[in-house]
Amino acid sequence: MDPNALLKTRLIGQIFQQHYSWLCARLSYRTGCSHSAEDIAAETFLKVWMLPDPSAIREPRALLTTIAQRLMYESWRRRDLERAYLQILAEVPEHVHPSPQEQLILIESLLAIDRLLDGLSGQAKAVFVHSQLDGMTYAQISERLGLSLGRIHQLMTQALRACYLGLSE
Repeated sequence: MDPNALLKTRLIGQIFQQHYSWLCARLSYRTGCSHSAEDIAAETFLKVWMLPDPSAIREPRALLTTIAQRLMYESWRRRDLERAYLQILAEVPEHVHPSPQEQLILIESLLAIDRLLDGLSGQAKAVFVHSQLDGMTYAQISERLGLSLGRIHQLMTQALRACYLGLSE
């Protein structure tokens, strides 16, 4: 085994032994579910494993907390998005429901779009969704949101730029 890989394995193993139980307890308190806490803790340590230089970790609990919180928020966003999608799906006649595989693809696509638009204003996200998912024209969006046509163009430009930059990374 590569000496660097061996060192990395030992360092992360030590961090895991010293902090895994603590992290699970903290997450269990926050989520109210020990199983979810264990899943998030495991994913947290996977993210730590993917770090280029674990020897640079000075405050393991701070790092673990930050990563775990991001993962927790991401799971909540996913749950909220799935719930909204299922609510809309319930309003559509069953004969036009997508298959379970298509539903999964749609939810994953919505999550990917959500990640691309992360950091934009609510208005910019709304303009993008109305344009790209609802098929509305800029004039219709302007009327619905009560914004000028010029502002709709600006917000759409921001959203498209965020998508382009996110996809080019």
